[in-house]
Parts: sequence; structure tokens; C-alpha cells
Amino acid sequence: MTSTSNTYVRSPWAGNADEQERRHWAAVADDVARVIAVDALERDKQSTRPFAEMQLLRDSGLANFLIPTEFGGSGGHWETAFLITRILARADASVAQILGYHYVNQACVVFYGPDVDAQAKWLSKSAEGRLMWSDSFNPVSPDLELVADGDNYRMTGLKRFATGASVADIVIAGGIATGGAHDGELLVFALDTQRAGIEHLDDWDHLGQRASASGSVRYTDVIITPDDIVGTDTGEPFSAVVTPGVQLLFGNIYLGIAEGALEQAKELTLARPGAWFLSGVDRYSQDPITHRVFGELVAKTVAVEALADRVNRWFDDVVALGGDTTAEDRARIEIQVAQLKVISTEVGLEVASRVFEVTGASSTKSSNGLDVYWRNIRTHSLHDPVDYKKVEVGANFLTGAVQPISLYT
Repeated sequence: MTSTSNTYVRSPWAGNADEQERRHWAAVADDVARVIAVDALERDKQSTRPFAEMQLLRDSGLANFLIPTEFGGSGGHWETAFLITRILARADASVAQILGYHYVNQACVVFYGPDVDAQAKWLSKSAEGRLMWSDSFNPVSPDLELVADGDNYRMTGLKRFATGASVADIVIAGGIATGGAHDGELLVFALDTQRAGIEHLDDWDHLGQRASASGSVRYTDVIITPDDIVGTDTGEPFSAVVTPGVQLLFGNIYLGIAEGALEQAKELTLARPGAWFLSGVDRYSQDPITHRVFGELVAKTVAVEALADRVNRWFDDVVALGGDTTAEDRARIEIQVAQLKVISTEVGLEVASRVFEVTGASSTKSSNGLDVYWRNIRTHSLHDPVDYKKVEVGANFLTGAVQPISLYT
């Protein structure tokens, strides 16, 4: 059984990514992005669950990227992992979201599991099987019922917005135990997504992120054994770093969406014939108004990129602390990530919307798919209200206040 001690011996991650790591894995991500871009729009239109894309993530090495080499992985850093998801988001934000969630959920065996032997077991198993991880941990969906049954537990309930669960190998879930050895504790466990009693409803039908396999999961008397238990969520500072990690992932995805929208808008503008009759130039790409709009959007996007790169690197510094992480360490990364979340949301929404000003009426054709960037970021950025991130940043700036730890802060 996995220990539920609050004493975290170590973090399996240390140091920072070097230029060789960033360059190599960015190239791998670029290659994957080119492949998934080919039919991204069609998968979006059909809300296709990305089984083939999951296999591509395994075959490319991206699935095992964050697992330390001692457990059979590539030994990568979080900074580079966030960059990888950003690159994929330029081509398909749905696949990027699933991969990013995979990294965070795979890491739950470290954040919530203080037993280093159990960490080794989970990470080695994941590396060997090139397993993809998902979760059904949505905090605003009804809680799961977890009732003792001998040495095991039985779980029943419904979780919505379980991104990637229906196409992944492992799903992370949690619930407050009733009875048994863990009575009253918030247990975190990892389950095979095809275990008896787990039903994937495939009911995701939203404006954006349509190919993210974010449907609901229904659990009916699912057996949870002691070997399934990753650990206990006690709010300990190191375990609580997982939430800023999720929010940092969001910031990078929104940035990637903005970059992807700009790139497609550039192609459409360069290919656009003629010019506005008052412009005095031959083509729209020569129009100073076009230059001004692109200049404004590119400058804002580059500024977000600089902030994201800085915070991504800081995140590695924090996770390397392991059990030495303090509440102050956790609070600092929380605020830094919240700052990025605010600006990446607003710039991403602006870019994805305003690119139509320079690409023109013809760019609204469904076959172009330029609208997918706005639909994706508009949908996902509603995950949690950005106004509360502004409050979080402002209150901290003025008074030093830090929001209570939750699955959103």
C-alpha cells in the first residue's frame, strides 16, 4: 500500500533544461504538430476522439518525456514540457490539452505520493507501457462516493469534463473515503480507464476544444484496491504545487493558440489579392493598417511568450524543492502563474478575434477554419473566471494576501 505520510523525501526532478534539451524536443513537437495539423480541422468538426494522435504522442517519445531516466523516461524538465504543449497548441489545442493534462496527472504520483518506492513503481510502469494519463478530478462536479469494502473501496458517481479519459490508459480520480483504513481522508488513486464499472459517456459537445475527449465518466461500484492508491491530498505545500502547474499549462496553451492564429492569419493575408481602395497600395499585405494591426498583436503575443518562458523555468525551481517546499514558495509560484494566466487569456482572446480584421471576409469561410482558434480559447478560458485571477494578483500586490489553496489557485 502507498504510504500516506506527509513527509516528502525528494522530488525526482532537479535542475533546469539546457538549450540542447529545449531545441531537440521543440523539434520533436514541431514534427508532431505538422502531422496533427493535417486533419485537425476535420477532427474538430466531427468532435473525433484522438486515438491515433495519442499513439503518435507515444511513438514520438512525448508521452515519457517528463519521466526521469532512472525510471525509463527521457528525464525532461517542466519548462520544456510546457513549451511542447505550447507548440502543439499552435496546431491543435485539443491534443495539446490532453498531452498537458497527461504530464500533470502522471506527476500526481509524485505530488500526492510521498513514498519514493511507490513513485518508482508508477513511473517505471508508465514508462514501460508508454501510458497516457488523464483525470476526472473536476472540483465543481459532484463528489465521488468512496465506501470501504473490506480492504478495498467501492466508488460510485459521475465526473464531468474528464479530458482525455476516454482515449488515455490511466485516469486519476479522488474522493473522501468513508470507513476503512483511510476514513475521512481525501484519497487520490490511479485506475485503468477500462476497469469494470467505468463508463466513458462521450458527451462532450461544446463550442471549442471539440476533439479533446472531454466527456463525462460514470463510475458504478468500481473497486479501488490499496495498490491503486497514489496518496492522500492533505494540502501539504509540495502536493499543492500541482494546481499552479495546471494553471501554467493553461497559460501556455492560450499562448500557443495566439501564435497559431497569427501564423495562419499571416498566410491568409499574404495570399489575399488586391487591396482596399483607399489604401494606395496594391495588396492588403502592403497596407499600413494591416501592418499596424499585426504589429500590435505580435508585440503583445511576444510579451506573453517572454513571461511564459520565465515562469516555466521558475516552476522547475519550485518542483525541485520536493519536501522542502514552503508555503511561501508555493505562494510565489501561484502568483506568478496567475499573472501569466491573466495576460495570456486576454491576449489570446484578442488575437484570435482580431486576426479577422486583417484577413478579411473571405477568411471566414468554414474551410479555412480560422475560427477554431477563437472557439478553442473562448471555451477553455471559461474553465475558471479570469476576473478572480486579477483579484488574486491585485490583492497580493497591495496587501500580500494569498488565496486559500484550492484546485483553482
